[in-house]
Amino acid sequence: MNTLLLDTQGWDLVLDASGNIALASDPYSIAQDVASALRLFDGELWYDTSKGVPYWQEILGKFPPLATIKTDFVNAAMTVPGVATAQAFITSINNRELSGQVQTTTTTGVLSVTPFGTKQPLRDSAGNIVTDSWGRPVYAS
Repeated sequence: MNTLLLDTQGWDLVLDASGNIALASDPYSIAQDVASALRLFDGELWYDTSKGVPYWQEILGKFPPLATIKTDFVNAAMTVPGVATAQAFITSINNRELSGQVQTTTTTGVLSVTPFGTKQPLRDSAGNIVTDSWGRPVYAS
């Protein structure tokens, strides 16, 4: 499924070589949509306030157990069409900054999404770095 391609630094729309709004296709589109779902605050999506991570309600300033954070991230990832399973990995918590990734399984393979902490390029199920149309590595955030 296609989605609007977002710039990895500003998380804003980008144009293709013809000047049209660029589209992303699978597997990157799913990874980008998972990263967007993980960035969405609960209640922020005005047309479906049931979606989003309960950052204000459960995470920010609350110091919840890691299991709660992981569950919230998995639940958000599972709202993305094409995601069959998701698993959250927290690699470190340093000075109130969380690092980790969410790995999702789709019909086309496994994707690792790093929506928070250290930025790493996306890799497909074979371990190859996903690149954009200009050959640059693609980052989920």
